[in-house]
Amino acid sequence: MSTLQLSLAIIGGLVLALIVAYNTWTSRRNAPKRALPPEHEPVADGAQRREPGFDAGAAALAPGEFQGLDRGPEPSAHAVDASDALQLPVPASSLERRPGLDPLIDVIAPLQAEQLVSGDAALAALPPTRRAGSKPFAIEGLNEATQQWETPAPGQRYQSFQAGVQLANRMGALNEIEFSEFVVKAQAFADAINAAADFPDMLQEVARARELDQFASDHDAQLMFMLRARQAAWSPGYVQQNAARLGFVPGAMPGRLVLPASTPGLPPLLTLGFDTQAALADDPEQSAIRDITLSLDVAQVHRTEQPFARLRDVAAALCQAMDGVLCDQNGTPLPAMAMDPIAADLELLYDQLDGRDLSAGSVLARRLFS
Repeated sequence: MSTLQLSLAIIGGLVLALIVAYNTWTSRRNAPKRALPPEHEPVADGAQRREPGFDAGAAALAPGEFQGLDRGPEPSAHAVDASDALQLPVPASSLERRPGLDPLIDVIAPLQAEQLVSGDAALAALPPTRRAGSKPFAIEGLNEATQQWETPAPGQRYQSFQAGVQLANRMGALNEIEFSEFVVKAQAFADAINAAADFPDMLQEVARARELDQFASDHDAQLMFMLRARQAAWSPGYVQQNAARLGFVPGAMPGRLVLPASTPGLPPLLTLGFDTQAALADDPEQSAIRDITLSLDVAQVHRTEQPFARLRDVAAALCQAMDGVLCDQNGTPLPAMAMDPIAADLELLYDQLDGRDLSAGSVLARRLFS
């Protein structure tokens, strides 16, 4: 073999090696980022792992950004750790103890029985469904002992009842057909307990429903933002691990994580979602996720929780930790200054809801905007 041929062979081998090395590097660079093993997860002072934790990926969630803070939610079994202090407590509201039916958003028909009715008899007479069309339907009794309106319960006695149907929800306003179905169900219950029913005028209530529905449509805000990967995609485990550090927990559906409210039982502050098929893949770590969504249902969360401020902090922390960029629903990058007008508009929206006695996060608002 001549010197020229040997040189060409060596050069060819080097070029081939470089191509293989480049392809390997490119594949690894573009492979979905995976979650760290448990032993590499941040640990608080050598103790139990904390969620959320104050690591570099969550630096945007500084405690100083939330004022008037005492402590977070009560844990079920362990002492409150420092990360729980990020949760803004909401004082127990009297709205939570209001009766289920309210004249502000319900059609209410009094049902006066001829004599005391036992809770067992009332339960037996209730209609099998709790809806009239697409609207929630309910019957309450005035407890003889407590003098409070409540859903009929065994062992109690009631001197009067009231039937109600919701005027509007996200399915639209109560219409004449739904009102008629309400009347039929309420009248059947009244006949079963030997009570006299007094129904309001249908046309007046339907008109009231349309007005309330128009107000709700004009003040129903559901914000959604997209976090898009700059370079390498993310695996489901990688997304879940970074979200867990900020307090997110698995939701009811695959590919859905929620940031719980500070008061147990209330709707979540924020929702994080990604591709369901990626979450259900046989090998999720090989699934590539290019973008995730962060959403806020404004009417479901009390303003004292500062949900939009939390959304901004969470988005900044995730973008930093996962090398992502914040975008609108269409994938257009959003500058930080674009969020300030949204925050101002939300404060105005909160004030308008308060002025209508439908404060965001209240029982009535959660019912109306559902």
